Parts: sequence; structure tokens; C-alpha cells
Amino acid sequence: MPASKTPSAPRPGNPVDPRPARPAPIAEGLAQLIGQQIAEGAYRPGDKLPSLRELAQLHRYAKNTVVVAFEILVARGLVVPRRGSGFYVAQDAGARKPQDEEAGQLSRAMDIVWLMREQLKTHPDAVAAGDGFPPVEWLADMRMDRYQQRVTRTGLGALFRYGGRFGYRPLRDSLVRKLGDVGINAVPTQLVLTHGANEAMDLVIRYFLQPGAVALVDDPGYYPLFGKLKLAGVQMVPVPRLPDGPDMAALEASLRRHRPRLFFTQSLAHNPTGSDLTPAKAYKLLQLAERHNLIIVENDPLADFKPTSAVRLAALDQLERVIYLGSFSKSFSAALRVGFIACGGALASDLADLKALVHVSSSEYSERMVDVMLREGHYARHLVRLRQRLEQATAQALDVLDGLGARVFTRPASSLYLWCAFPGEDDSLALAASLLKAKVMMAPGRVFSVDSGARSPWSRCNVGAVIEPQFQARVSAYLDARPAD
Repeated sequence: MPASKTPSAPRPGNPVDPRPARPAPIAEGLAQLIGQQIAEGAYRPGDKLPSLRELAQLHRYAKNTVVVAFEILVARGLVVPRRGSGFYVAQDAGARKPQDEEAGQLSRAMDIVWLMREQLKTHPDAVAAGDGFPPVEWLADMRMDRYQQRVTRTGLGALFRYGGRFGYRPLRDSLVRKLGDVGINAVPTQLVLTHGANEAMDLVIRYFLQPGAVALVDDPGYYPLFGKLKLAGVQMVPVPRLPDGPDMAALEASLRRHRPRLFFTQSLAHNPTGSDLTPAKAYKLLQLAERHNLIIVENDPLADFKPTSAVRLAALDQLERVIYLGSFSKSFSAALRVGFIACGGALASDLADLKALVHVSSSEYSERMVDVMLREGHYARHLVRLRQRLEQATAQALDVLDGLGARVFTRPASSLYLWCAFPGEDDSLALAASLLKAKVMMAPGRVFSVDSGARSPWSRCNVGAVIEPQFQARVSAYLDARPAD
């Protein structure tokens, strides 16, 4: 077998072996990756980038490949070298914003995902008038750090394993008592704990609705629900929401025409209108459900903000035709992601099996945390303060909106949301685009409509944001600065 020869260097005039040029596309790809991270804010202007050695080891590239990538970034003005120190993000690199943050993003505000993204962002210098959550300071007295040790003492060994299919049993016991306070009689086997109320909706949709099926929804209504139903291929039939609840004539007509299986609704502190269902409509709705074999999915995410005596369909029906969804995101912390489904026992068992198949289990650690917080005597005082704060903020927000000349859909005694239309503004999407320049984040009405392309003068306003002095000042300045007709 002939001995292998060491390749000789290319002679002058001979074509160069193309193989040494192969790192160039790799270097370009690495440059694009780092450039994208800079654009998305993973690296901010002035941040030091990882060293050549660190990147070479991380990506298993030759050091020369990383050098070429940095040279590309320097040439594009994204990175600057500092002798003896390394490479840093250029000070003006932050001007290159990702595409979804360009000035034209408000044109996509009818997109459900757009508003969901905005709800998850933090804008420290903006007034989040369209926010879906109560002000953080309202929840700060339920400090989770107080309960960490008590959570681990409830069973450290179990915290390293998946939870059961129904969820943490002691929390379900606590929920039995909590539901009893609002007139819903249940037993632990009728409760399934979920990863927030949104997972609860997912499970109900998966269980009952096939692609092409029909479901009734509030209109305006809860926009993440609309996205879930669209994703499942479900046909949504809107039921107009009035100040005292669903439009019963439209509901009955849709029941006769479409024969839907489910109606998704919010009885109390309706999102986005802030309206409450009246007792008369509640009884009428349950009569229609019985007559047309309809299941009502009642979402009650703001239960802790409302009096225990408030009208709930699940309390009137006792979980016969009503599936009741709840959450602790608004009253404890959205970070815990603990929700639940209350329904008939057989259905609860099926939904628990579906949950195990799709998600394995919910977070037992978070469930233990919520249970400890519920059993803590501080919880009752927290609810009293929450309700007082909400009632005061609602009254103050109504005064502010009246002062701005806004039309309010309904005037509840307490609600996190108010549905309002500002004078001279017939398109709340255009209004949102204008107010964004004044650092006021609005939630335009068409996002909450089944027909997301429909023009709407309405906006959802968070009472906690409306009472901020900046809101009144900035909106008033905008309205005053408009050209006269």
C-alpha cells in the first residue's frame, strides 16, 4: 500500500483547491445569527460579545471562521473592536429594530397574536391602557417569597416528579371550599387543575370540537379564545354582547340555525366590555341551553374581584350544563400559571386523561404554592383590598373618561375593563396608532371581534392605567391637537 503523501501547496498558476474557501458560508451564517440576536435585543448597544475562543468552542468552529464572522459584523456597523478587550455591540446598533417592531406594526393590530405579544411586553415609559392585568402593586402584598419554604415542606420528594392527572389534591380540596363560597357545590373529582385558564380552554376545545364544528362566542369577546378556535378549524358564530349580557334574540336564532354544541361566555367582569350578566338573562340562558342541548363554558378569571353573591351560571346550574373555568393569574400572579376546570365528574375524568395525554401534568410546584397562599390567613385580607381598589379605580376611571368626553359601553360598580369610544374617533385602530406615538398603548376594538377586519370605535381600557395622570394628560393632548373639522 503506497504511503500517503502530504498535500503540497498549490503551485503558482495552478487552480487553488476550493475546499479552504468552505468556511466563508459558515462565517456568514454565524454573522447573521449574532446580528439577529443584536436586532432582537439579546445583545444591547455597548454589550461585550463572547470571545473568539468561547464562540469557537460553543459552535465547534475554527477560530479563523469566528474571526471572519466578526469582520463581517464590523463591516456592517453592528460590532466595534476594542484593542486588548474584545468586540462590543455598536452604540447605534439598537436602531436596527426587528421587523415586528417597525413603525407599521399597528397595521397588524387586528391580528390576535399581535396583541398577545404586546400584552407580554414591558414598556416602562408607556401607559399600558389596553393591558389585561391589574397593576402589579395591587398584587404585591401576596409576596410569593414568603411561602417558598412552606411549599417545599409540603412534600419535597414529590416536587421532582410529575403531578397527578387531576392535579394537586390539597389544592382541589381548597377549591371545593372556594367554589362553595360562590354557591358552586363540587367535589374534588369534579376539578381538574390546568396550566392557567388558557390550557383549560384548549382541553375543552380538543374534547368537544372537531374541525368544521360550530361554537358560539361573545362578540366582542376574549381574543385568545378566538385564536384557539381558529387554530382548531372551528367556525365561530358571534353572539352580540349587550350591557346586561348576551343578546338573547340573536343567541336563540343562532341556536336554531347552527345547533352548536358549546357557547363560550364570561358572565362577570366581561372581557373586554366590563359588563355583568343580569339574573334574568342568566335564567333565560340556562333555559335555552336545556332546550337546545347546549353546553355553556363559563370563564371567570376575575372571580376574586367580584362579590361572592354575584350571578354565576355555574352556581345556578350546579355544573349540569355549565363548565366553569377559573384562574389565579389576575389575583395572585400570572407567572404561577394555575387554573382549573369544574364540571361533571365523568367529564372531569375524561379531561384529566386528555390533559395527561397532551401535557402530561400541570405544575405541582405552582399548585402547591397557590394552595399555601389560599390557606394563609392573609388571603382573605388580600381579597378585601383587591375589591376595594378595583371599586375605587373604576369610579375614578369613569370620571377620567367622562372628562375626556368618551362614551362608555356600561358603567359597572367595579370592573378591570371599561369599553369606551372617544369623541370624533370612529376607528380605534387608527387611534391606537396615533396614541402609540404619545406612548399610550391601546387595545383597539377590532381585536376583540370575530370579524377582525370590522371597523370599530371601541377600545378596551384598563382602569388601573386610566387613572394614571399620564393617561389623561397624553390622551387629552392628542384630542386637543386634532385639526378642527
